[in-house]
Amino acid sequence: MVRAMLIARTLIQLREACARLRQDAGALAFVPTMGALHQGHRALVRAGVASGAATVASIFVNPLQFGPNEDLSRYPRDEAGDLAALEAEGCTLVWLPDVATMYPPDEATTIVVGGPAERWEGDARPGHFRGVATVCAKLFGQVRPDRAYFGEKDWQQLQVVRRMVADLLLPLEIVGIETVREADGLAMSSRNRFLSPAERTLAPSLYAALTRAAGRIAAGAPTPAVLSEAADALTGAGFDVNYLALVDGPSLAPLDRATPQSRLLTAARLGSVRLLDNVPVG
Repeated sequence: MVRAMLIARTLIQLREACARLRQDAGALAFVPTMGALHQGHRALVRAGVASGAATVASIFVNPLQFGPNEDLSRYPRDEAGDLAALEAEGCTLVWLPDVATMYPPDEATTIVVGGPAERWEGDARPGHFRGVATVCAKLFGQVRPDRAYFGEKDWQQLQVVRRMVADLLLPLEIVGIETVREADGLAMSSRNRFLSPAERTLAPSLYAALTRAAGRIAAGAPTPAVLSEAADALTGAGFDVNYLALVDGPSLAPLDRATPQSRLLTAARLGSVRLLDNVPVG
């Protein structure tokens, strides 16, 4: 018999449901999200389900990871559509906390991560990774999963969460899932819906530039020259390039040449939308 997907909106409901699911399935897989789900999120849920664990997803638009000049209210929300998508993928339980549950008014603790949280998005969005690390730590403590799944599209975020889990000795595994792309190569993101038709036509050029540059660097072309030419080409096409860098995958430290773990990392604004992407180089 197929069970209906469970929904928890209070900590008591969540804890009772997680205890039952752990008893029945033996393990919990967890997919934290901010909603506005797309095929990338669904791939994370499918990976959790395929592991054989009872799969829990959360939907919480986290105010702590939005800066003062970032429009929290503009972030897309579609609870009914998200719940339908999660149920279709075999999700067992959805956790829907409110802000008061996640951030009680008398709390006094946040988590600051160094290392992979420095540079790149850490410079572009001060405080962002403090918000990411804090909300993930809270969610891990609430759900207590055996594994949590994150997309590689937000590569720096993935490494920040891995570092936090390792440093705080949290008893779970962080699993990265390959970036899910549109047919034309654009990395799927909840913010893509804000691209105008003309911008949407241009947006795949970011991934194309990344893959060309990665191929040239892997073939031995000088990294600084390749990155400069790629950034100039993107700027000429209409992108506002925030950064384009070759980095060590786990640490996010900049590199002069490719290594077996290196990634090519970029953020570029197109109109009102800030696009992030990365590809392996090696």
